[in-house]
Amino acid sequence: MRFVLKRHYNEDIRLFRYRSTFFWYLGLVIGCFLLPLVLSSYFISLLSFICIYSIVSVGLMLLTGYTGQISLGHAAFFAIGAYTSSILTKTGLPFLLAFPTAGLLAAIVGIIIGLPALRLSGLYLAIVTMAFSFIVEEIILRCESLTRGNLGMMVGPPSIGTLSFDTEKSFFCLALIFLILTLLTARNILRSPTGRAFSAIRDSEVAAQAMGISLPKYKVLAFAISAFFTGIAGSLFAHKMTFINPESFTIAVSIEFMAMIIIGGLGSLQGAVLGAIFVILLPQLIVLTKYYVGSIPSIQAGFESGLYGLMIILFILFEPMGIYGRWRKVKFYFEMFPLYKKDTFRRERKYQKMQRQ
Repeated sequence: MRFVLKRHYNEDIRLFRYRSTFFWYLGLVIGCFLLPLVLSSYFISLLSFICIYSIVSVGLMLLTGYTGQISLGHAAFFAIGAYTSSILTKTGLPFLLAFPTAGLLAAIVGIIIGLPALRLSGLYLAIVTMAFSFIVEEIILRCESLTRGNLGMMVGPPSIGTLSFDTEKSFFCLALIFLILTLLTARNILRSPTGRAFSAIRDSEVAAQAMGISLPKYKVLAFAISAFFTGIAGSLFAHKMTFINPESFTIAVSIEFMAMIIIGGLGSLQGAVLGAIFVILLPQLIVLTKYYVGSIPSIQAGFESGLYGLMIILFILFEPMGIYGRWRKVKFYFEMFPLYKKDTFRRERKYQKMQRQ
């Protein structure tokens, strides 16, 4: 186990805790860019979806994991980003302009939705955001002149200048670059005064307000930033699928997003990525499992939704810190062996329980 002597406050908020951590992440990034050389197109496509969903997960993690605001309506921001980018590119606007515009429009809508959050929290806030998701889905169905309703929209592959990302390998590289930029942006937000204010609001709104933190300002800001990340992810999703319709943005998608951050581990950007990996790869496991339950149609019909719910329950009961939390425990065990104590993390669970009361 390593210890770092800190001589200045800035050392506590630096980007990487240890110098070696930077090189480990650099090696991981280089390895990800080299994966298309050894994987088939199918697995590269899965990696692209992992990158897109990771961007959504990072945005939702900032809102729920770091600010404590529950949202079951992020599928609506996802849809806003997807349809905005699709409509603008069809009118001839370049992808480089349509992409940020999709995020900005989602952020503006996020500000509007964030205003009711000033008076709501917990289950009530979740219900309001869920209702917002239904409203956006209905608007998409009704505005057939723009969205073509249930017929759906065809979307072309993204292009930047003369570069067209119309292959699985090129699109994966594009999505990975945007994911890296998203993670760096989120990390810098969290180590800034804004990120500290988010964490303070999550831990105790009364204490945060007593320290002079403006709850309306930072709650609305958290919704705006989270919606922006989700909007740009929706733009990438639309250009990846090349066809979108309202069925791609139902409440089930919002539940998937929430499952990602719970399973990955609330309060960690690493958990956001791990949760996205889990949710994307889980259907592949379901496909293999369906061979054993395929003869029972009633079981097969709701198998996927039931498995998502079961996974969330199991993680909340037995591993509330998620996949990343389990990784931290395993890592800490080997660092402290043979001096590891079984109850090292018990105090953290008691603190979380006390905060819920």
